[in-house]
Amino acid sequence: MTANLKHYSGGCLCGALRWEADAEPRYMGHCYCADCRKASGSGFVPFMIFDGSALRFSGAARPFTCKAANGNDAVRNFCPVCGGLVYGGTVGKDTTFSIYAGSLDDASVFHPRIAIFARDRPSWAVIPPQLKVFDTTPS
Repeated sequence: MTANLKHYSGGCLCGALRWEADAEPRYMGHCYCADCRKASGSGFVPFMIFDGSALRFSGAARPFTCKAANGNDAVRNFCPVCGGLVYGGTVGKDTTFSIYAGSLDDASVFHPRIAIFARDRPSWAVIPPQLKVFDTTPS
């Protein structure tokens, strides 16, 4: 790792499923879509989008696939041991991945900038005022 690269790492609750990245994420934000709310059990999912080439995964993942708002498959990966939600995407297929910020080892490195699927936000889930808000996803 060179001095110019930021290192991010994280994993599930029990530590069996891990990830590392040696690059800045493309995006950091909150997703308020119904699927993310259901998957997280919360009002939104805090996420980071990384290029797949910057990521390394270790440990087994249990994928769950459902239809995304755009009609494509959305794959969410959980730890098969503790059930912790860790990342979205398919290793060996996708070129970008969603890393769920709750899995970060150092939560202080998460600085959300956008809120997506704000149209689906429940009234009790507050959008921080500094976030750029999108009804669906940015174009």
